Amino acid sequence: MAETTTGTGLPKGFRSAEQGWPELSRIPHPPHRLPLLGDVIGASRRTPLQDSLRFARELGPIFRRRAFNREFVFVWGAELAADMADESRFAKHVGLGVANLRPVAGDGLFTAYNHEPNWQLAHDVLAPGFSREAMAAYHPMMLAVADRLMAHWDRALAAGRSVDVPGDMTKLTLETIARTGFGHDFGSFERARPHPFVTAMVGTLTYAQRLNSVPVPALLRRAARRNQDDIAYLNRTVDDLVRARTADGPGDGDLLDRMLETAHPGTGERLSAQNVRRQVITFLVAGHETTSGALSFALHYLSRHPEVAARARAEVDRVWGDTAVPAYDQVARLRHVRRILDEALRLWPTAPAFAREAREDTVLGGVHPMRRGGWALVLTAMLHRDPDVWGADAERFDPDRFEPGAVRTRPPHTFKPFGTGARACIGRQFALHEATLVLGLLLRRYEFAGDPAYRLRVTERLTLMPEGLRLRLERRAAPPTDTALVPSQVGESVPSEPRCPVHRAGD
Repeated sequence: MAETTTGTGLPKGFRSAEQGWPELSRIPHPPHRLPLLGDVIGASRRTPLQDSLRFARELGPIFRRRAFNREFVFVWGAELAADMADESRFAKHVGLGVANLRPVAGDGLFTAYNHEPNWQLAHDVLAPGFSREAMAAYHPMMLAVADRLMAHWDRALAAGRSVDVPGDMTKLTLETIARTGFGHDFGSFERARPHPFVTAMVGTLTYAQRLNSVPVPALLRRAARRNQDDIAYLNRTVDDLVRARTADGPGDGDLLDRMLETAHPGTGERLSAQNVRRQVITFLVAGHETTSGALSFALHYLSRHPEVAARARAEVDRVWGDTAVPAYDQVARLRHVRRILDEALRLWPTAPAFAREAREDTVLGGVHPMRRGGWALVLTAMLHRDPDVWGADAERFDPDRFEPGAVRTRPPHTFKPFGTGARACIGRQFALHEATLVLGLLLRRYEFAGDPAYRLRVTERLTLMPEGLRLRLERRAAPPTDTALVPSQVGESVPSEPRCPVHRAGD
């Protein structure tokens, strides 16, 4: 599936920064810019996000970087980011990086251009799949997958092995979205190596990242062939999954059922077969990659802050008590555990930036003119470190930043791990419920410690993930009732709840 390009070789719909910023020269850039090459001194192709954080600290709340013939404008100051969150003036921009995923995800929820009708159609059809009623139905399956993770960790503990946190969180979140969304089991915990779907997914994300840093995509000829093979594998996997569902008949009303069976409530239109494939790939990739990163960063910080972990365990014990199987409603009551997740997402938002474009000619922050279609990257990872908002200790891990009183005193639009506006992440509540539940279960069952010599290294493949993170486990001195969290047990504890309306928040 080839993506249409413009005469410049850029994906269709992509506009270079120069086209939208008539006074680009007023925006600072790194020193020592080289002709033709741009701002490459001291930069790394493997860590462009972390390079941008360094430049942000040096250059201020708006700056630009040039890579060969491409100029990028970055915004991270709280006031400017809030301005770009104004939906009446700005919209999502499918820029470089995200546009590089179009060959695999096409007009799926995350990669669709604003003018493409399938975004609104898919959003309206799928939004009820993230209602409160739907979330309560997913809860037993989340518990069942978490039980498989803990059985896997128990075996590692018995053998005296440390655990591969990013690898195991990836297995957990892939199985969770596959089971809850599509009734499929990848068998991740029974495999010695990652499932080929994960390998292909990582390959496509890594290739999309590499395309940002080469002047001529033809230089990646071998990588491009490998990327085509990865895309073909993803497509075959999803086609097999859809074919099996079509042959076996409807499931339990999951996301795939909605894609195949549900018509738009207003127009009666249905998703095409091609769009169903694209949406399934979007959910499988986005639905597990970012959540696994969030859990991995949270576990890293918990291993380095035993006092925070102890406070969280006390909360889990108090809220869940002797209940072997936490009910759906009990998860949202883990407020300190949720604050730990929020703080991990503040420091390392696994989707570390999002692009916004001007709907009409405007002036950003009252200073920087932008033409219609002009765009910039909101550097979320630096917005979350703005010392004017988060204090001089913004680099420090402190979940109490998300105490209700502290949250009320902060300006709006300063915490954006899920994007903003109409195209913000449709699965936000799914991800937060899953991650809070899993952290609560792991805290209740284990003590964990990292290698004192380990220093956090962050892998970038459009999303962020801690690299090489392993933890040593110990069972808690007084563990809870050791009952397997299988769906047959938890189904009785999930109350039947009325459906809450889903606010308009696409992907």
